[in-house]
Amino acid sequence: MNTSAVAKLLGVSSSTIQRWVKQLELQMERNELGHYSFTDEDIQLLLQVQEQLKKGVMLQDVTVEGKKTRIGVVKPAAKEQIDEKLLEKINEFEQRLNKKADDVVSYQLLQHRREIEELQAEVEKLNQRIECIEEWMNKEHQRIPSDHAFIFDKELPKKKTKRRNLITSLFGF
Repeated sequence: MNTSAVAKLLGVSSSTIQRWVKQLELQMERNELGHYSFTDEDIQLLLQVQEQLKKGVMLQDVTVEGKKTRIGVVKPAAKEQIDEKLLEKINEFEQRLNKKADDVVSYQLLQHRREIEELQAEVEKLNQRIECIEEWMNKEHQRIPSDHAFIFDKELPKKKTKRRNLITSLFGF
């Protein structure tokens, strides 16, 4: 019987049956999907648990007579083949991932190299312009005699600022 059928038989919920099995560490058989599969002996054990609980015994204090040992299920050899195929696919995926990562890094390196070359060309142009401007500035300063210099080229003496007393500075006289 499955869990829900046993639960109906005992008049409790499926989660109650699952809780009893887990907390009392009852060794129940499971099917291929991992669901509990109850035999008549298992149902008798659960009836003992239910009777003790009805008498007021706490779940952790419930004693179950005739606990059976867990019976293991032998898995077919096909599982090993599935494991090997899975490992092969994982390895293939890792190789594809590594190749993709290498491709991305290569692309980024080429992109950075192109950007660096463009920046170097721009710096070269700027250096040439600076040289031209410096040459022009040197020629202009050599042509203008110092006696014909513009007013803003000469430094004017600084005027001394008058000191105001505190009252005049506050009231603006």
